Amino acid sequence: MNYKSAARISTVLGLTFVLAGCGGGGFGNFFQGGERSREAAADIHAQERVREGTTRQSTVWDLFSNAQPPGVTVEVNKYLWNASLEILDFLPIQSVDPFSGVVVTGFGTPPGGGRAYRAAILINDPALDARSLNVALMTSSGPADRETIRAVEDAILTRARQLRIRERGL
Repeated sequence: MNYKSAARISTVLGLTFVLAGCGGGGFGNFFQGGERSREAAADIHAQERVREGTTRQSTVWDLFSNAQPPGVTVEVNKYLWNASLEILDFLPIQSVDPFSGVVVTGFGTPPGGGRAYRAAILINDPALDARSLNVALMTSSGPADRETIRAVEDAILTRARQLRIRERGL
């Protein structure tokens, strides 16, 4: 066997191992740890928490705390979330996803108003900032005008700031 043949075989074997490492089974579990090792790591962490006495029951409010690594926690500002639900409480909620920060409502008429609106709210950042809030309003005839959307966004941001001030006792 000559030098070029050995180099080709080595290259093919190397590429085979690299590609096998990208897959979900076989060598993939060898290179990446696989599902079984994730479960084992979770069991080890649970046993450590029991030994240290740090186990406790989780609550809904744990979704908004940063007690877990960033890959596990929810990146939604709790003040914006609560303010959105309070300001648009006249709209019937169709779906809520606190993990992605999305609230979708059905059509409803605001108090003292004559036009029905439907809203979709996205809270995509943990900061209490206008950039963290995206509101889309629809009427039965199409998108709501920009001034109405801005007024709703301002009302949500104002209420979120009030909630933060009240909670912190400022």
